[in-house]
Amino acid sequence: MEQRFLDFVKTLPDRENVRTLSLAELDQEARPYGRPTTTQSLSFNSNVRNRNARDTVVFGSDRVATKKPTDRQKTIQEKKDQTLRAVEAYLQRAPLVRVQRTICDNNSFNPKCTLFLSLQRSDNIRQAYLWSHTLRDYSSQDPGPELYQICIPEWPEEERQVLVFPELNLNVVLGIDYVGEVKMGFLRMAMWDAKEAGMLSLHAGSKTITARQASGGAKRYGMIFFGLSGTGKTTHSCHHHGLNGRGEGMDILQDDIVFLGKDGSALGTERGFYLKTEGLHPETQAVVWKALEGPEALFENVMLTNEGKIDYADLSLGGNGRAVIPRANMAPYVGPGIDLPPASELDGLIVAFITRRMTVLPIVSKLNPEQAAAAFMLGESVETSAGDPRRAGESVRVVGTNPFLLGSESEEGNWFYDFVKRNSDRVQCYLLNTGGVGEIMERDPQGRPVIKQKVNRVAIPEMAAIIRGIARNTIEWQKEPHFGTMVPKQVEGADLGKYDPARFYTKEQAADYVQRLKDERKKYLAGFPGLNPAVVKALG
Repeated sequence: MEQRFLDFVKTLPDRENVRTLSLAELDQEARPYGRPTTTQSLSFNSNVRNRNARDTVVFGSDRVATKKPTDRQKTIQEKKDQTLRAVEAYLQRAPLVRVQRTICDNNSFNPKCTLFLSLQRSDNIRQAYLWSHTLRDYSSQDPGPELYQICIPEWPEEERQVLVFPELNLNVVLGIDYVGEVKMGFLRMAMWDAKEAGMLSLHAGSKTITARQASGGAKRYGMIFFGLSGTGKTTHSCHHHGLNGRGEGMDILQDDIVFLGKDGSALGTERGFYLKTEGLHPETQAVVWKALEGPEALFENVMLTNEGKIDYADLSLGGNGRAVIPRANMAPYVGPGIDLPPASELDGLIVAFITRRMTVLPIVSKLNPEQAAAAFMLGESVETSAGDPRRAGESVRVVGTNPFLLGSESEEGNWFYDFVKRNSDRVQCYLLNTGGVGEIMERDPQGRPVIKQKVNRVAIPEMAAIIRGIARNTIEWQKEPHFGTMVPKQVEGADLGKYDPARFYTKEQAADYVQRLKDERKKYLAGFPGLNPAVVKALG
C-alpha cells in the first residue's frame, strides 16, 4: 500500500489543486500571517508546539520498524492502510502547495526535499516558509536521494500521527502544524540514507576553532557537540568560548544534524538554524543574541508584547519557543562552507558529549575510546520541552543523544567505537555536564518529584572556560576515583571547587549516588546485543 501511495504522491505536481512556490512566493504569502517585531523580523504561532514522538510510527523492514509499540502506536499500525487511502482521497481535492529545498551542500550526498503542504487553513503556509529558510535551493542536478513529505495540519486531532517510511524516503504528518515536525521529518529520512551510505548520522553541532597553545603557536581543531534538544548543544556550538586572543577564532558550521565520515569529516545539512530561544541572554549567548536581532530572523511560539518586543524569559506560550536564522547572521563567526574537514586536514577533532546530570557526575571528564563509545550509547541527558514537555526535567538515555536514530543501535555504537579507537591519536573525547552537582530529589506518594535540595548549576561562562582550556591544552588532568575517567586539577576561569560533591552530600550519600548511576549504566549498556564488550564495561 505504501509504495502505491508514494507513486501517487509523485503525480501530485501535475494536479490542478497543487501550486509550486518559490522562496520569494512563500515570503509574499506567509508574511501577512506574522506579527512584526521591533527588530523588523516576523513572529508566528502554532497550535502544536513540540514534536509528537508518541504518535510517530516507523514502518518497513525489521531493520527500521518501530520496536515495542505503545497501544497508541499499535492502533496507528493497524489503521495504516486505511489512513493512507483516506489521505490519498483528501490530497486529490485539498488546496496544496509544493515546496522543494535541498539538505547538504557537497558533491556527493544532497537529499532533495519535496514538501506537499495542505493550505486548507491558509495561515499554515508558515510551516513551509520557516522550514524553507533552513535549507538551500533545490536543484535537479544534485545527486539526491529524493525525499517526499506530506503535511496536513488540519487533520482531525484525534487522528494526529506521523507515519515514517524511511526505506521509501516518505514521511506523512497529520494533524500537526509545528515547523519542527516538518524539519525533522526530512532530516530523519536523510539520516537513514546517510547511514546506508556508510556514514554515522549525528544529532550534533559542529564547528572549527583556532586556539593558541601554551607551548606556542596555534592549532585548528574540529569540534562536534552531541546533545538532546534544549540541553546546550546549540549554545556551545554557537559560542566563542572566549577564544579572542591573537590568531584565535571559530567557524560555526552546524547546530543540529551532521553526517560523520570515517575520515573524521562531517557533512553539514542546513543553511539556517532552528534555534531554541528559552532563556537567551546577551551576556552568556552573545553570538546567538546578535544574530537574532537581524530582520532576517523568523520566530515561532515566543512571547511577543503588544509593542512587538520579544521576551525570551517569558514562557507563557511554553518552553519551546524557536527562531530560524541564516548562518550568515552569525558573522564574523561563519565562513562560506558548512562541512567539517577530514581530521587529517586539522590538528585534531574534539568530541563533546553534553549531558545534564544533577548529583555527583563531574562537570567535565576526559574519556578514553571505550568510555567515549559508552557515553555515545548512554546518551545521558534530561528531557526538555522540545521533546516531551510532560516529562521535562526527567533524566533520559537516548543512544547518541539522537531520538531520530533508525536501525541497529549496537551498529551505531560499534561504528563510533571503531572510529575513535582507530583515530585515537587525533580524536579527543569529553563528557560535559551542563547540569550541576548537589541536587537531592525525592518522590511524593503519587510518584511526583520533590526537590529537597537544589542543584548548583554550571553557568555558561564556566563551561566556556572549560572548553577554552581544552582547546588551548592548558588543563592538567588527573584520575577521577569513582568513574575511571580523567578530570581537571584546575581550570582557568572556572571554580571547580564549587562542584565538589563533598560540599553537598555526606560520604554515604555520595557513594550511594555514584553506585546507583554506575548500576543504571551497566544495566542499560547490557541491553544492546552485539555491542562491543569493551564498551559495555567501560564506565563501570
